[in-house]
Amino acid sequence: MNNRLDKAADIISKSKKIVAFTGAGISAESGIPPFRGENGIWNKYNPDSLDIDYYYKNTKESWKVIKEIFYDYFNNNKIRPNSGHEILAKWESEGRLKCVITQNIDDLHHIAGNKVVHEFHGNSSRFVCKQCNATYPLKEIKISDEPVLCPKCSHLLKPDFIFFGEGIPYNAYHNSIKAANECDVFIIIGTSGQVSPANTIPGIAKQKGATIIEINKERSLYTDYVTDIYLEGKSSEILTELDVRISRI
Repeated sequence: MNNRLDKAADIISKSKKIVAFTGAGISAESGIPPFRGENGIWNKYNPDSLDIDYYYKNTKESWKVIKEIFYDYFNNNKIRPNSGHEILAKWESEGRLKCVITQNIDDLHHIAGNKVVHEFHGNSSRFVCKQCNATYPLKEIKISDEPVLCPKCSHLLKPDFIFFGEGIPYNAYHNSIKAANECDVFIIIGTSGQVSPANTIPGIAKQKGATIIEINKERSLYTDYVTDIYLEGKSSEILTELDVRISRI
């Protein structure tokens, strides 16, 4: 493990074109449960609540679940970025990291300080009106037990993340593909590779010659397919250790 950490730190220290690709694992260390797995959200809630057709046809039932998962939980547990998020922001400020591609919708990368974040599945900290295309930051929205209506046109607002049945945002998708094509180091962090089409992005970076570093608590669908250096453990701990080693080079 020490040799792999040294090798990864050396590669990162020499790069100015790094892309980080993050999933539920990095946010889990801030206290956000994953959707899938033994303790996943879908073991407690019906996934239909996040189906786009269900949302518009059964708005009150859907909103009750959405509010509880994404807004009550965040507020009650005071969710904040962890040291893994903070190190990625630090690497961006140092000119190493070009961007973060995230499958997470929690906005923790922005809160930590990252400026260039491609939100592949959207962001729960924004609301959008599909009628007049107005968007609103969460701080401008009064969250209550009733579904939220657009202040401009009174149409139903929707959290600006991807529901089942919706496509990936155009800009997020194309910016992610572009970043994967142009990077020389691609760091997979806390994602198992089960969610499509996001799971195709590391392969694009690999085909373009990037070194793939994977940080996961257990082996993933990427490990034997695209990964060059596998670092097993919590993302916050591994990223902290890498940052320490980089500082010594």
